Amino acid sequence: MSRAGSSAAAIEAAHRRGDGALIAYLPVGFPSVETSIRAGKVLADAGVDVVELGFPYSDPGMDGPTIQRATVAALEHGTHLEDLLHAVDELTAHGLSTVSMTYWNPIEWYGVERFAHDFAAVGGSGLVTPDLPPEEGAQWEHAASDNDLEAIYLVAPSSPEHRLRLIAEHSRGWVYAASTMGVTGARARVDEHARALVERTRAAGAERVCVGLGVSTADQARDIAGFADGVIVGSALVKTLFEEDTDRALRNLEDLATALVSGVRGASWRRG
Repeated sequence: MSRAGSSAAAIEAAHRRGDGALIAYLPVGFPSVETSIRAGKVLADAGVDVVELGFPYSDPGMDGPTIQRATVAALEHGTHLEDLLHAVDELTAHGLSTVSMTYWNPIEWYGVERFAHDFAAVGGSGLVTPDLPPEEGAQWEHAASDNDLEAIYLVAPSSPEHRLRLIAEHSRGWVYAASTMGVTGARARVDEHARALVERTRAAGAERVCVGLGVSTADQARDIAGFADGVIVGSALVKTLFEEDTDRALRNLEDLATALVSGVRGASWRRG
């Protein structure tokens, strides 16, 4: 199988099929590095468009309790940035477009230009950087541009219009729209805020906007794919990997991923 291309290209390919794009989050190193790679390949074979590999960090301010538990375990196993690069290499060679969500300190420690070069060399598409604002992102943006990587910034329902414009201007690939409104199951309220955020972010100049909402069902994925460029699913997938029997965990992951993929099939919003 040929090495995968950018996540933006994978999102566009899903739209050409008439599908919503499904982006699946997995923490690299949980429950082990090799099992997280196996999990990524399961997602690819189930039809997921992009995998977002989370790099474990000791102070994960944006992550919920499920992902925090997984990343703490990954840290306890001694997961390093070299393990992330290994996982990206394996998954992009398997044909899965791969981005990474990482807090900024590990990249700065590794060396920004060095990381951009090494990440691109293994086929990585780009970074989601939750604690790096565009006002402080010049070094990363230059390194990303030099290595043809995506720079993916985050917006929230509380983001004012001027900030949405700034993030749209500085993002490359797509914008991550994060919503904390409501709870799982309170879909009507969550969709209302998410849809408005997507519309505001597009109006501010963003070419693509993908939504992370704690989605856990095919119906929820279909609803969001009706107005967003991509649907990001994290905790629901990660929960399946807490099963002690690895083979059973991967079967459960496959079942959920297959259901989510069925939800976004034929659900792509139409431009114009």
